[in-house]
Amino acid sequence: MDSQPREWPLEETRRGAELGLFRLRHDRRRNPRNGVTIDALVLETADWVNVVALTPRSEIVLVRQFRFGNGRVTLEIPGGVITRGEPPLEAAKRELREETGYVARRWTALGPVEPNPAFHDNLCHQYLAEDAELAGALELDPGEDIAVELLPLDEVVRRVRSGEIRHSLVLTALMRVADLRRPNASDAR
Repeated sequence: MDSQPREWPLEETRRGAELGLFRLRHDRRRNPRNGVTIDALVLETADWVNVVALTPRSEIVLVRQFRFGNGRVTLEIPGGVITRGEPPLEAAKRELREETGYVARRWTALGPVEPNPAFHDNLCHQYLAEDAELAGALELDPGEDIAVELLPLDEVVRRVRSGEIRHSLVLTALMRVADLRRPNASDAR
């Protein structure tokens, strides 16, 4: 018996509805282990960016905003959708400026992550923006209502540990910049 999973051959693709941020796609794939054919739903999605922006005083630039999915106001790092044809770094700079009014002198790519490869086909490109300084007013989209907050890195880590900051894409970007582990194993419960 082959113990390593293999890619499932694609037998058919059907395009579905265009839903604004997503387009539905139905892929018919055959399981190489047992020959069973499965219809899988894929959300075709533009790539995203997230930015961990640090000021010269080592504060992280955060955004507080309402999220439709969970119906709550959340504390996050700036980020958003990459416009078709836009390089990820340019999108990161744009999102930081639009959502916070900040610009940064130094940029480092932290690498992309797959938001949810079970049914999304996109990447979230993550960046570290250093020496971020306020350069102008926010330029919000009609669907945004954002407040900007500056917090020291240790306070951001504390809020991650407390569960206040729990957006998975925010956590993956922050963990590339800071140690988010709990101080000791007994705190993990």
